[in-house]
Amino acid sequence: MLTALDHIVLLCPDIETAVADYARLLGVQPVWRARDSGSETAVFSFQNTALELLAPVGEGDTANRLRAMVVDGAKIVTLVYRSDSITQDHHLLQRRGLSPSDITNSTSTDLISGDIRQWQRFRIPDEVMSGVKTFVVQPQALLAPVAGSDDTVSALDHLVIQTPNIDRCVANYGARLGIRLALDRRASQWKTHFLFFRAGDCTIEVVHRLNADHDIAGMDKIWGLTWATRNLEAAHRRLVDAGIDVSEIRDGRKPGSTVFTVRSGTLGIPTLFIAHAAR
Repeated sequence: MLTALDHIVLLCPDIETAVADYARLLGVQPVWRARDSGSETAVFSFQNTALELLAPVGEGDTANRLRAMVVDGAKIVTLVYRSDSITQDHHLLQRRGLSPSDITNSTSTDLISGDIRQWQRFRIPDEVMSGVKTFVVQPQALLAPVAGSDDTVSALDHLVIQTPNIDRCVANYGARLGIRLALDRRASQWKTHFLFFRAGDCTIEVVHRLNADHDIAGMDKIWGLTWATRNLEAAHRRLVDAGIDVSEIRDGRKPGSTVFTVRSGTLGIPTLFIAHAAR
């Protein structure tokens, strides 16, 4: 089945602005830059997943469609899962009612090195995944994680999906996609029902607000990101020195964790930094 969250896609109005902001935020440079008809991408690779920045470039249908999607600003639009047997997974997800598209072959050429990446992929329709754009890929080779330092981002700790329909998420992510449901928790103190799914070494946190009016047929929304770093205090100093607005360091909700909120330089994406106490 699906072995990891291969990458997430952050759709941005302008690629150069996005690369500058996220290189400063994450403390590392992208490991891959590519251009296609109407779009340009930059990929930051980490221990457990990757962040792909995607932006419109030039003219044409693709560029116009992407520009229309970011008229209100940047947004996380896509989750891409990794498979180690894409033909078998395609067959299984078809049997589970996810209506996957045909498997296609894709390539990308790095603008700096000229290296070529190849992969196979298929898409699950947006309406099946309640508005979250979802792909499954089998890359020919993985991008190496960037070599950072103690004050840079080392991994994506978790991403947050907001949902009006918690049972639908249990079915889609757990039963149909086959991602392990590690924790199902109702937290009355926060008036929230949480689901924590583990895709490889990354957590997908689903949040459902209790005691709120919900349209259970409404769409899910990828909301925010929490980045892990080895030394939270050093990362905090690095961002302050870079002129990024951050909160004070505080205890996280998970025992043994400390966090701070990043309030600027994220293209409007709700962002936390986190570190976990050594076990």
